[in-house]
Amino acid sequence: MPFNQLIPQALTPVIVYAQAPTASGVYGISNAREWIYIGETDNIRGALLAHLQDCGAPVMQRQPTGFVFEVCEQARRPARQDQLVLEYGPRCNRRP
Repeated sequence: MPFNQLIPQALTPVIVYAQAPTASGVYGISNAREWIYIGETDNIRGALLAHLQDCGAPVMQRQPTGFVFEVCEQARRPARQDQLVLEYGPRCNRRP
């Protein structure tokens, strides 16, 4: 089952502050070519901003341009993340 939000928002600090909640959930980071990373967190906004600040990280080296998210309770997050990773195959969630 894909993300509830199908169209990514621009991955910029201004848009993250305006659109991403400080709630528990899962999120995906992408560019025009691929899904880069799918994560789960207690704070969606905080996690996205942390990615933006870590310029040397593999996620940011793939030049992300967009993000999507779903709010969900903590108990469901790991299973939902696993489901989305299987479906989308994000580059930075792959094991070497």
